[in-house]
Amino acid sequence: MSPRAAADDGRGSRRRHPTIVDVAERAGVSKSLVSLVLRDAPNVSDEKRAAVTKAAEEIGYRPNAVARSLVRRRSNLIGVMVSDLHNPYFTEVIDGIQEAARGSGYHALFNTGGRAAVEEDEALDTLLQLRTDGIVMAGPVLSPRRIAAVAASVPVVVVAKHSRSPAHDSITNDDRMGARIAVDHLVSLGHRRIAHVDGGRGAGSAQRRAGFLDAMDRHGLRSSARIVTGAFTEEGGRDGVTTLLGDRRGVTAVFVGNDLAAVGALDAFDDHGLRVPADMSLVGYDNIALAGLGHIDLTTIDQPRRDMGVTAVRLLLERHDEDRRSARHLVVPPSLVVRGSTGPPARIGSA
Repeated sequence: MSPRAAADDGRGSRRRHPTIVDVAERAGVSKSLVSLVLRDAPNVSDEKRAAVTKAAEEIGYRPNAVARSLVRRRSNLIGVMVSDLHNPYFTEVIDGIQEAARGSGYHALFNTGGRAAVEEDEALDTLLQLRTDGIVMAGPVLSPRRIAAVAASVPVVVVAKHSRSPAHDSITNDDRMGARIAVDHLVSLGHRRIAHVDGGRGAGSAQRRAGFLDAMDRHGLRSSARIVTGAFTEEGGRDGVTTLLGDRRGVTAVFVGNDLAAVGALDAFDDHGLRVPADMSLVGYDNIALAGLGHIDLTTIDQPRRDMGVTAVRLLLERHDEDRRSARHLVVPPSLVVRGSTGPPARIGSA
């Protein structure tokens, strides 16, 4: 039986995939011996092993990965549920996850929840059904209770969302500190009327909002602090800045929840005839590749996205391969990247 014959009946219609029974018939051995060869059992002669391997190749047999994982109790698969595949931040986290998984002999399976708890729940169910050895959740909006329930089945690492749960590990940026650094930078340039367009319900948004208020309070500027609800999307940044500019309170600088929202903020400033940074200074968060492009040139808060992905896999495999039981929650420090979107405040009336 040729590989084509196994999959095609000659009339163009698909047939069943070859099974170990087909391999046994082709090699002239028993089904149990084929099973031993596929499990790489030691008590098989070289001659029989070669015959089975040759037969499997000739008919195009591929082992059922799910069935093998049930027998071996491991799949060498890491499931990755990404909250938002449209956000370049997560693309760089994924790069790190994929690099670390391959280096450890694992394959990574990715899906997304589209920033919706119901869809994230369905995405996780799919990864659990595929018998993944563990799951990385990048920026989930799921409730802590649901995340803990998944962690009761397989090791879980949460990325980019603060947690102290004993049920799973996490790695995140110090978002509160990052927001304080952003405000400190703007104050050092002379800004006093600073607003924050936050990330709504996005992971890390609450911490960045709190850090903004901490810093404004420390600088004696709490009474002039302004917070507008936004989202970690271009639309969220654009809408938040449009709302902010509508009340004409004389803001001179804006700290936006993330870089993607900052791109939307730039559009809103342009719509209102405001130049950045001559009329309005802008700070983002994440330092995605987009922020460094010449026509954006965004001052932002950097977090080591790729390294966080690598570390997430390391934490996961410590749980799965080394049977570590206690939870680890890592917080990495942020840093300021100054580019061309920030400068001294405009003179009164110049805007």
